[in-house]
Amino acid sequence: MMSRPHIVAHTATLSVLLASFVLTGCHSSSKNSAPTVAFSKVPAAYQENPYKTDIIEDRDYKTDIIEGRATGARPGQRIVLYAKTDGRWGVCRQSGQPFTNIEVDGRWKASVYLGIEYAALLVDPTYNPPEQTESLPIVGNGVVALAVVNGEGPAPVLPSPKILNFSGYEWTTSTGPIFHAGSRNFFDPANVWTDERGALHLRISGSPGKWAAAEVKLTRSLGYGTYRFQVRDVSHLEPSALLTLITWDGAGTERNRRELDVELGRWGYLDNDNVHYVVQPYYVPANFVTFRAPPGAYTHSFRWEPGQVTFSTEAGSGNTGGGRVINRHVFTSGVPLPGGESVRIALYLFYLGQIPLRNETEVIIDKFEYLP
Repeated sequence: MMSRPHIVAHTATLSVLLASFVLTGCHSSSKNSAPTVAFSKVPAAYQENPYKTDIIEDRDYKTDIIEGRATGARPGQRIVLYAKTDGRWGVCRQSGQPFTNIEVDGRWKASVYLGIEYAALLVDPTYNPPEQTESLPIVGNGVVALAVVNGEGPAPVLPSPKILNFSGYEWTTSTGPIFHAGSRNFFDPANVWTDERGALHLRISGSPGKWAAAEVKLTRSLGYGTYRFQVRDVSHLEPSALLTLITWDGAGTERNRRELDVELGRWGYLDNDNVHYVVQPYYVPANFVTFRAPPGAYTHSFRWEPGQVTFSTEAGSGNTGGGRVINRHVFTSGVPLPGGESVRIALYLFYLGQIPLRNETEVIIDKFEYLP
């Protein structure tokens, strides 16, 4: 049910724009130079209103031509192109393939969908590019060189992400338009902060037509273990406001995001269960359990082990432990392996329900714990 998950300075003259990184051990055609990739023609920047919400996630983007040149490429190496929009880099396919061939003189030319930024990767023949990713692949493991450029012309100015400490961990905030649960939300780092006691606050601010949501992401992966979230009462949330406590991998597809969800909210309906346990993909019946929790503070947790995830909700939010168990469920179907996932805590709007949000709202998470 989650989404299907740094601007590089733009030089004035595209012909001199070049950002390349060297893969250790690679040999270029010249002993004194490393393989490089550069742009000679760049499309316009994608200029859609970042607060616009009536957009489907798998929509057809407008396309344009991008061109460039690779130097020092070996036989069989190719170009992979990405465009960035709505918080993610998406691979740009050519006739169904993610690769663009390089001509004998080093030039390449392809079609890309319009984004805020564009990236060109020089890759080895066996490289398998991620379909979508929050962060571009780094040089190594089949990536030989990389160049990134802003789209031509003006682009939406997005707030800068910020780093904060919560429960002894470092987190970063999401910023700009991003799809969550098929709904396009605008995320504002100003809606995330910690108080003098160290509790984490997430807020939805703004007004109808210009809501801003909140999300934090752990800056490292934790893997197997127990994840505990001590959450104050969220019974005040309107039907279309959702609080999600999840693991999520920024690279991949919906079937391999390593996503484990505790979802708190009614998904846009007045009479609906308000707690969901999910092992994605949610549409597999064995991966989905819902129930109703009465008003109050709760500690939500999941224990992630090889082949098994145990979700639990206990009454109370504090360090005492041993609270009354409201619900517990063990999943054994589709349990993911650890990889590049990180913890995400998000408060956002579900725009596909029946009851639209009317007021600003806020939630408080007292503590996050991880136990190996």
